[in-house]
Amino acid sequence: MINLQQDADGFIRMNRHFPGSTLISVTFNDGSSEEFFGHQLNKIYDEALAVYRAENHLDAKGYSRAPKKTVQPANKIEFVAVHAGMAK
Repeated sequence: MINLQQDADGFIRMNRHFPGSTLISVTFNDGSSEEFFGHQLNKIYDEALAVYRAENHLDAKGYSRAPKKTVQPANKIEFVAVHAGMAK
């Protein structure tokens, strides 16, 4: 089992997919906790990534077709917003 803690802004650190059948416990700021399967968090991650890419004018693979302006990787996310009740 993987244990994750929600930060003060309501996010968990998730920069990759978890194995689909892995049980993941998320402890929220209010002290409650909820268990997710990996495939549930992976779906939440994919939706957050799609929103991020759309807001930043990136294509489906996360590439910008505009000329490169930075040297920092800007085509992925590391934090995903979660709240109690999402596992249901």
